[in-house]
Amino acid sequence: MGFAETERRKDEKINGIIYDMSPSPDFRHGIVNGNIYTIIKQGLKNSICLVTMENLDYQYNSRENDDYLFPDIMVICDRKHLKGGTYSGTPKFIVETLSPSTAKRDKTEKKDIYEKAGVEEYWIVSPNGEVEIYYLVDGKYILDQSYMLQNDQEVEHYNAETEITLKAFPHIRMRLGEIFEGVE
Repeated sequence: MGFAETERRKDEKINGIIYDMSPSPDFRHGIVNGNIYTIIKQGLKNSICLVTMENLDYQYNSRENDDYLFPDIMVICDRKHLKGGTYSGTPKFIVETLSPSTAKRDKTEKKDIYEKAGVEEYWIVSPNGEVEIYYLVDGKYILDQSYMLQNDQEVEHYNAETEITLKAFPHIRMRLGEIFEGVE
């Protein structure tokens, strides 16, 4: 069996339907995730919380079925719900970075699943420089912040220095420009 065959397949199961997530998204997707992951990982040092990147299934309805998602970035603080490559608790924070094959699901079905599961903060990030930040308010997601990166200092709406803070972890801050560093 070759390496490609033994490598863990990336897929998601929603309402019993399996969605194959290969081929992998383009390199910009990984750069953006890596930038966000690195900043959060530094901020969670000496914390009981853990940040994961593209390596843990989120079994969101474990009592009802075996559906699972594969979030790009997830912060979890209740490690008792970790078992092998699966997490079945409620994440504090999730990021989905859009790719052409997942964009619609990230903005609809997955957003609804995270909302229903009680994920306090959900970011939808586009490698093209956009960030939408949703906060859970009374059980429903509210679009709290929306950014489109403008990193040309000569332009009126330059915003690369705009700082974004994680709601549950206010000491973790990142500049809009840092999220997309190295993408171009």
